[in-house]
Amino acid sequence: MNNDMVKLALSQYGIKEIPGSVDNPQIVKYFSEIGHSWVKDDETAWCSAFVNWVAKQSGHEYTAKLNARSWLNAGIEVSTPQIGDIAVFWRKGRHSAYGHVAIYINEDSNNVYVLGGNQSNQVCIQAYPKSRLLQYRRLNRI
Repeated sequence: MNNDMVKLALSQYGIKEIPGSVDNPQIVKYFSEIGHSWVKDDETAWCSAFVNWVAKQSGHEYTAKLNARSWLNAGIEVSTPQIGDIAVFWRKGRHSAYGHVAIYINEDSNNVYVLGGNQSNQVCIQAYPKSRLLQYRRLNRI
């Protein structure tokens, strides 16, 4: 179980995008602190930026990339996830370039519950269908 990542991610719970021309500085900070200071808004897809920020801040390997599927190359694949592992989902199609990434919390027979950013435009726990899951990944400490 990766308590450091979960604890840090939970400290950000409720951080949300600000509608309109104003941007949440905390979301912009996620981008900046992982090497993407060119992103100056909270409308750019930020699920991977959030997971990167959490992983980096808690001393784990991270991709530093903004595409969710980049996490398919981080850590090791696991079939039985633990709280704090990474869950990678497909979006638009199983073989598309689009995806979503977040931190595994729990699951039931139909859904995976993950803690992540850019989930309903905020940091929260949300359910994603198991049918959209690509992989669970366990990150290494660096």
